Amino acid sequence: MPFKSGFVAIVGRPNAGKSTLVNTIVGRKIAIVSPKPQTTRNRIQGILNRDDGQVVLVDTPGIHKASSALSRMMMDELQNALEGIDVLSLIVDASADFGPGDRFALEWVRRFHGPVFLLLNKIDRIAKAHLLPLIDRYRREFEFSEVFPIAALTGEGCFDLVNAWLAKLPEGEPHFPPDQYTDQPERFLVAEILREKAILTTRQEVPHAIAVMVDSFHETQNLLRICATIYVERDGQKGILIGKAGATMKKIGTEARKELESILGIKIFLEMLVKVQPNWRQRPGIVRQLDWRRQLDQLGGAQE
Repeated sequence: MPFKSGFVAIVGRPNAGKSTLVNTIVGRKIAIVSPKPQTTRNRIQGILNRDDGQVVLVDTPGIHKASSALSRMMMDELQNALEGIDVLSLIVDASADFGPGDRFALEWVRRFHGPVFLLLNKIDRIAKAHLLPLIDRYRREFEFSEVFPIAALTGEGCFDLVNAWLAKLPEGEPHFPPDQYTDQPERFLVAEILREKAILTTRQEVPHAIAVMVDSFHETQNLLRICATIYVERDGQKGILIGKAGATMKKIGTEARKELESILGIKIFLEMLVKVQPNWRQRPGIVRQLDWRRQLDQLGGAQE
């Protein structure tokens, strides 16, 4: 059987389940997951290695209308993700009604010239009789190559989905080594896990105002020392993050450290600061610093 290898981009509205699907298929945490929308800011690649092929999954920011420097960067990430891929998969929340946001998402799908899959996610939340009318509704809008009802959280339908992706991918050598499961550097994963814990712990408008920068990352044989700064836009948000007597910050740090130790397999000493950076989401210079590819370029330049 010929070996197949290629790229599959997963796109959809915020909270459709893109990151959950990537994590489920790869079999480990690649992208942070939150019930709050627009959590993924960068395109992130998760890699599934099998004996018969390698599927490189490109997780993308949720499709939405850009209103700030941050959201414009997110949509640029989405546009870049559509370049050089072999299969595009539109994931939708099958438990939600079709609306203007879904029509806007389909406008992005029409930009891609190649096989497009429709993934009807969260089928564990709906009655099976609801599926056929929903499939018909989407097929009136666009001619999909394949339609797959799935439950990304439980893995239902995902094995058949992967086989269908592989059938569409070209024959060729793997793009990544067989023991690699993501293209993210560890320091970006650290920043994302910290941001996830901060998002899950806080409330109201704070989550979207959170940005995390890893200031230092020093690994010895038995210990990884990390210093990170969490940026927010207002003093009130800083107070919420820190909490009474630092309780919220302690909870964020403890949960992040435990998960990172499990993922990275090393004891971690984690130091965190919270700083106010007014209106950072509207400031392109600051937003660009959140792109881990730019951060690596800057680190490389500093080392040369």
